[in-house]
Amino acid sequence: MYQEILQKIGLTLNESRVYEALLYLGESNTNNISIKSSVHRRNVYDALNKLIEKGLASETFTKGERLFKGISPERLKDILKEKEVALESFLPDMKKLHKAVEAEAEAHIFRGVEGFKNYLQLILEQKQPVYFIGAKAAWLDPRLKHYLKHFDRERKKIGIKFYHIFDHEVKTEKPEILKLVGKPYKFLPKEYSSNTMVDIFGDYVVTFVGAKPGQLFEEPILFVLKNKLLADGYRTFWKHMWDNCES
Repeated sequence: MYQEILQKIGLTLNESRVYEALLYLGESNTNNISIKSSVHRRNVYDALNKLIEKGLASETFTKGERLFKGISPERLKDILKEKEVALESFLPDMKKLHKAVEAEAEAHIFRGVEGFKNYLQLILEQKQPVYFIGAKAAWLDPRLKHYLKHFDRERKKIGIKFYHIFDHEVKTEKPEILKLVGKPYKFLPKEYSSNTMVDIFGDYVVTFVGAKPGQLFEEPILFVLKNKLLADGYRTFWKHMWDNCES
C-alpha cells in the first residue's frame, strides 16, 4: 500500500516491504516479517539492518529471540529533511558547474509526468514572468497534486507572475484554475482551441501537446527551446493575442 511512496523517499523495494510489514505487525520476529512482507527471510535480515541504520527500525532480544519493531513514520520526515540539507550544501557548486556549460541556444524534449515536473522546475529556476498560450488547466491533473503544492508555494515566494491566455473551454469546465493562478487572464475564442500549448519565460519557449481541460494525456510531450531572440519573438506574438482576446 505504501511501497511506492517509501521508494520515492529512498528506501529499496525490500526495505519498503519490510518496513510496511513492521507497521502492521508491531514487534515481531523475522519469520513473521518474511511472511507478511513477501520477502525471503535471507533478504529480510539485510533490509532490517538497513532500516536500523536509517533509524526506521529497532531490535530487542526477548527470551533469546531476536525481535524487530518499526519506528514511527515521523522519522521519514527527518530523513527527507536530512537529504534536503545535504543537497543544499552541494547545490551552489552544482549550479555553478551547470551554468558554466549552459548553451546560449539549446533544444530538448521532456516526456511524461516527470518531464512535466521538470518543465515546472525550469519556471522556478528562471524566476521570470510566464506567458501562456492555449492554457488548459493541466496543472490540475491528479498526478501533479502533491508537486503542484510545492510549485505554487515556491513560485509565490519568488514572485513569479503569470499571464494566461486559456482555451475557451477552461472558463466553464475548470474554473477552479482561475483562482489558483490569479489574474490577469484571458480566453481564446472557442474556434481556436486545440491540443497544443505554448509557454514563454526567460529565454525559453516550451511547446507541448498532450492535455485537455484539467488533465494531461498519459504521456505528454514537451519541446523545450532556449534562445533569447526566439523567446522575445514569441512574447510579441503573445502580446498580439492578448490584445485581441476576451477577458
